[in-house]
Amino acid sequence: MSKKIAVIPGDGIGKEITASAVEVLKKIDGIYHLDLSYEYRPAGGTAYDLCGSPLPQDTIDTAKASDAILFGAVGGNKWDNVEPSKRPEQAVLGLRKNLGLYVNLRPVKVSSVLAEYSPLKPDIVTGTDIMIVRELVGGIYFGDRCESEIHNGVERAWDLENYSVPEVERISRFAMEAARKRRHKVTSVDKANVLATSRLWRRTITKLAEGYPDVALNHFYVDNCAMQLALNPKQFDVIVTSNLFGDILSDEAAVLGGSIGMMPSASIGEMTSLYEPIHGSAPDIAGKGIANPCATILSAAMLLRYSLDADAAADAIERAVDETLADGWRTPDLYKEGFKKANTDTMTEEILKHIR
Repeated sequence: MSKKIAVIPGDGIGKEITASAVEVLKKIDGIYHLDLSYEYRPAGGTAYDLCGSPLPQDTIDTAKASDAILFGAVGGNKWDNVEPSKRPEQAVLGLRKNLGLYVNLRPVKVSSVLAEYSPLKPDIVTGTDIMIVRELVGGIYFGDRCESEIHNGVERAWDLENYSVPEVERISRFAMEAARKRRHKVTSVDKANVLATSRLWRRTITKLAEGYPDVALNHFYVDNCAMQLALNPKQFDVIVTSNLFGDILSDEAAVLGGSIGMMPSASIGEMTSLYEPIHGSAPDIAGKGIANPCATILSAAMLLRYSLDADAAADAIERAVDETLADGWRTPDLYKEGFKKANTDTMTEEILKHIR
């Protein structure tokens, strides 16, 4: 039975990098017989220019009817002065809401090939293999807010952070199940010494962990976790945390490998899940053919693994990327003297050669 992939290139380099990922998926399909089909839809600034909305209803409907979504990137200074509710970034928030994308997965793996690009010493970072599980539809980003009010004679603004027990249980359960497929360790990150929501978070995950005796659970305050990611990142297996803390920590962890051009992500939900690189639309290099396609190609591997249960096919893509890097190919974001310089097309072609 055919598996339908909604491809949403978005803005900037989105079209280039999603094209590379689709080429890789087509090659994989020919080997593993997954019977994939593709439907392309606009979102972001491109969609706004076409129809006045960053997320047309047809794009939402296509996404819901698909087995998975391959997403590029949205945004750019072209749309800086657009009304806030119509800005390109609203496409991402709208898809999260419409698809119930409640967990964001950020894998951070640093091989010896990429260790020299890290801001950390190679011996500290080599072998890092972390899965960050971020709650994506709750917390302070989705709470009540006020941008301006007069209180006791002075202007103030506020944002409300809140979490319910079912929300924490849902994301915690996902983290526990993920750890069972890895090294059986979960680090829950909070600020329970200060925040009431964190205290609820901590006692909820502690209780839920009783049902996972094979998974070791420990707790870090968010400030200590941020420090430990720089001091000893290899100690972590699965990190689970709230929307706000996850946003910050996953971006910190992303630079451990030296380039966000290598970092994929997945947003898993109640319906169709979405896969995208963590970098932006990079309008300054759009159309130049020099964008690094690896993060999007690795996002396609996550798509195969988490939405289509095609682990062998996902392994093949990840292995092909590793072997291409080991052969010395580098896009401009990673290029150094002594390596082979590649543009987007060349990097894609070399990865395709290694798929088997």
